[in-house]
Amino acid sequence: MSRLSSQTLAQLPADVIRPAYDRAAVKCGVVHIGIGAFHRAHQAVIFDNALNAGDLRWGIVAASLRSPGVRDQMQPQDGLYTMLVRDGAAQRARVIGAVQRIIVAPEEPQALLAALASPDTHIVTLTITEKGYKLDPATGALIEADPQLAVDMVSLDAPQTAPGYLVAALARRRAAGLSPFTAISCDNLPHNGARLRGAVLELARRHDAALADWIAQHGAFPETMVDRIVPATTAEDIAALATRLGVEDQAMVKTEPFLQWVIEDRFCGPRPNFGAGVQLTAAVAPWEEAKLRLLNGAHSGIAYLSGLAGIDHVHEVLALPEARHFVEALWDEAERTLSPPPELDVAAYRRDLMARFDNPTLRHRTRQIAMDGSQKLPQRLLAPIAARLKAGDGIDALALAVAAWIRWQAGRDDSGAPHHVDDPLAETMAAALADKQDTADRVAAILAFDAVVPPALARDDRLRTSLNPWLAILETNGALAALAAFRGVME
Repeated sequence: MSRLSSQTLAQLPADVIRPAYDRAAVKCGVVHIGIGAFHRAHQAVIFDNALNAGDLRWGIVAASLRSPGVRDQMQPQDGLYTMLVRDGAAQRARVIGAVQRIIVAPEEPQALLAALASPDTHIVTLTITEKGYKLDPATGALIEADPQLAVDMVSLDAPQTAPGYLVAALARRRAAGLSPFTAISCDNLPHNGARLRGAVLELARRHDAALADWIAQHGAFPETMVDRIVPATTAEDIAALATRLGVEDQAMVKTEPFLQWVIEDRFCGPRPNFGAGVQLTAAVAPWEEAKLRLLNGAHSGIAYLSGLAGIDHVHEVLALPEARHFVEALWDEAERTLSPPPELDVAAYRRDLMARFDNPTLRHRTRQIAMDGSQKLPQRLLAPIAARLKAGDGIDALALAVAAWIRWQAGRDDSGAPHHVDDPLAETMAAALADKQDTADRVAAILAFDAVVPPALARDDRLRTSLNPWLAILETNGALAALAAFRGVME
């Protein structure tokens, strides 16, 4: 079977939406770092909308900082791929044409630097996961012991990290008399714009104080919040889409109808008319906080509890009444810590979230959500715990979610089957847990990781008192028993 490409577009079924613009006339005003499935179902779609509306400045040069996998999928397809939107029985296929070129940075570091330094580039977006910023989650400082970052601190001739590429490219732009680009972190970091700005300025100052001052004065790092559920694509998905389209698409993504991008209105150069799904605002933090603590916090709790119970997908665990009760209780606790903007109806948002979680056609795998928990929990679960303890409120649901994460770190589920703990601290946490004889010692061992748990919170006896019994139930009776016990306690 032939592949999706510019040559095979015409043979697609009539109901497949295609690019409505001349791709040969597109200029690349965007460089995106981290060309994964989320970007292809989110930011790339927004820029594709701008191209479809006739503004041809917003094509994308996309880059991977690690593997050539996505490049190898997309390059034979001329950068084209299908976004399949699933909502119950309904499915809508759309071919996205915004990505014009894919660079694998370790193979072509100078090509990525040239794209970032190009006069056509106005916006740089990033989806590199929390760990890609090389920042200590607790302090926001650069992790100087990171081996890749250590290279970039010595020389930026061939950068190794995202901050390194940005600083090196901004230095080239300054030398060429160009303005900086607007750099937008699209990862689930609290205050992601400030964090990215801090990383760039700190690294720039190690090399050239005048460059750091120029970036601080003229650059822009807007805060942003992104929201769309994008499950991992499977071989079965690719095969099913090939049957429907008549061509094979190795780079397809599947997603839900919902799309949201809230961006602080702080740009240092041109930007598109973003259109539907994008909200420009003076303050992103309240939106970001609501999303991290409601959607992402619930996702993490679901991921660890259902993963321990051997349940593969989000919608499957939410078919259990006790799991739904847990999620609602977690939301009740988290909601009290929010300061939502007037435009955000939290009750409606919660209803929409549950409907999105219930979507059976997404088949969102809990193992996918469970990745990198040490990087995610500080903002998703520990921050609302700290806020509630400060207010003198209980943390039962939030504590159960954190206890499930601790249990997950042991590397075995409730049946005793081993699982891979995909986390940058996995080995050190496993070592810390290995010689601990009782539950309280295991909780104390994890709380001692101050890169994850703020020391003041770790010292709070109320947190330990809440975690210990839940971890004991999880270790003795399993996740489903813990959910049943939680429902019994709360009712």
